[in-house]
Amino acid sequence: MTQVRSQTSAVAGKIQVQSVRPCLTFKDRTEEAVNFYVSLFPNSKVLSLLRSDGNGPLPEGSVLHASFQLDGQEYTAFDGGPSFSFTEAFSFVATCETQEEIDETWSRLSAGGEEGPCGWLKDRFGVSWQVVPAALGRMMGDPKSGNPAKMMEALLKMGKLDLATLERAYRSGS
Repeated sequence: MTQVRSQTSAVAGKIQVQSVRPCLTFKDRTEEAVNFYVSLFPNSKVLSLLRSDGNGPLPEGSVLHASFQLDGQEYTAFDGGPSFSFTEAFSFVATCETQEEIDETWSRLSAGGEEGPCGWLKDRFGVSWQVVPAALGRMMGDPKSGNPAKMMEALLKMGKLDLATLERAYRSGS
């Protein structure tokens, strides 16, 4: 007798799935948050939105499922109720090329939210963001051209990041 076993499709020890994407669970206001996020970034849009009819655990109009893209990356989200909240353990990283982009991104995301240290903030929905210059990775990873420790020392004293100050600190220690 031959026994047939159900197996997860695997390639070189990896499981096969259609996609992997983050899911954000808001207390409420998911639709407002999603619309806000897609209004900020290019190549962003709401893909689908399903609201509760009130015949389940969530009140009528609550978002049961939202699918959206931010700069081409797909996410899902839903209203989970009062037991859900965000922490800094999950954050979006908004990488900016110029100080003007840092300033604009910081201003729009922090409006109604909470500014934090070292380029971090919480938006008005409680989601954490890191608003960082693209040059940060280069400065952190290239000790031959500058001093990453001096740059980090300067960064740790900042709220919103100042690219010129970070670059000066990086160059001053080389």
